[in-house]
Amino acid sequence: MAGLSTDTPTPVELTVHGRSRVLEVAFSDGARFRIPFELMRIYSPSAEVQGHGPGQEVLQTGKREVELADLKPVGNYAVQPTFSDGHDTGIFSWDYLYFLGSQEAQLWADYERRLTEAGVERDAPMAAKGGHACGHH
Repeated sequence: MAGLSTDTPTPVELTVHGRSRVLEVAFSDGARFRIPFELMRIYSPSAEVQGHGPGQEVLQTGKREVELADLKPVGNYAVQPTFSDGHDTGIFSWDYLYFLGSQEAQLWADYERRLTEAGVERDAPMAAKGGHACGHH
């Protein structure tokens, strides 16, 4: 998912809906998604969230009310959001936004399962950072 292939649909319209907390993305293939900020935040492609390999993902909680403070373009292939909780290291490629939008139901189901397995509530505050020594913050 890192690179763009020639058949990757590209956004023709990006709209930030602050009140409803969704990023609306219309793609060149006609698809249109309303991706919740919370979903973007908990599935951020950053090392801080994804870790450095399978099984190192950091389960994100307490992000239901997260806002999109800023959204910067990254070249012609991605956007870099700044969330109201300060998280700003995720680069969301067009492929990744398409993936989030098209797989939203499955991603929410996976998130609920991971919360249940970890025994934590969706709205629980994140545990204090610590013990992560990769230097990417």
